[in-house]
Amino acid sequence: MFRAFFVLIWAIDSFTMLELKKVTFAYQKEPVLRNISFKIDKGQNVSVIGESGCGKSTLLKLIYGLLHTEGKITWNGEEMLGPNFNLVPGEPFIKYLAQDFDLMLPLSAADNVGKHLSNFYPIKKKRRIKELLEVVEMEDLADKKAKLLSGGQQQRIALARALAKEPELILLDEPFSHIDHFRKNNLRRKLFAYLREKNITCIVATHDSTDALSFADRTFVLKNGNIYADGTPQELYQNPPNKYIASLFGDVNHIMLKNLKENETSRKRIVLYPHDINVVNSSFLKAEVKNSYFKGENFLIQAKLNGEDILVENKSDVTAGEIINLSVSEELIQERLS
Repeated sequence: MFRAFFVLIWAIDSFTMLELKKVTFAYQKEPVLRNISFKIDKGQNVSVIGESGCGKSTLLKLIYGLLHTEGKITWNGEEMLGPNFNLVPGEPFIKYLAQDFDLMLPLSAADNVGKHLSNFYPIKKKRRIKELLEVVEMEDLADKKAKLLSGGQQQRIALARALAKEPELILLDEPFSHIDHFRKNNLRRKLFAYLREKNITCIVATHDSTDALSFADRTFVLKNGNIYADGTPQELYQNPPNKYIASLFGDVNHIMLKNLKENETSRKRIVLYPHDINVVNSSFLKAEVKNSYFKGENFLIQAKLNGEDILVENKSDVTAGEIINLSVSEELIQERLS
């Protein structure tokens, strides 16, 4: 009997999910999002990427309940209604971190994190605040007033506050946009490890390819109000279906195939990242170097290949005006063309 009970509880929990059906929204006449439909399993980390204005932030606001849609949004089969039905937007099990932070500036960092935690158990509350300040690496500034914190520090406090009453679903809108680069990577690792440990479902709207590649289980690409692509980060990065998707992950080339293959006459183009193109000692592919940019581990070389501007990565610097020999794996070409 007890075993059956626990199996039932596990089954209910494992099928907990967010589902959108035909979600459409327009601020004016032209829809920002059109007939968006998807399902997200409990505990998944989903990144939403796309050019500015594609609807990333709007999608999070719709899910949270700040905007109304004629479509349907459900969590674990229960419909979540928008502002046309709820006086106070949002659901108690969802937390939404917007780009404006919305902190209580006269309060300390610690008081902001614990703002919505019960005072009935002060020791438990203090322990919880300390735990979250450690997650966002702000324990040394716990007593500092929010108004005296930098933009990046305020963003980290807002993130900790969103986690304070542990949500089932957290929506993050550009959560690291104000944070210094040297601190951002470690913070990301700690945050997403924490979310995974607690099995918290997460949707991140981001411009940063690291959020999409390194930490997401799944990535949505938005374009023209639609989900333009949906796949694992590895699938979308390693075999991008077009230049738009590849460009969201960094520098990209869109090269005429006849400039890469001898005796090729078609007008097909192929998507290649700079590291897909190798500088070699000898080749029929010859390009003239225009500029070289130091990138730390390597150099980004800007060159002309049969009149086309291309970008190539190389371990060593190359002088402007020099002719370099290039090669691209035939296997990779066939893979990208398929």
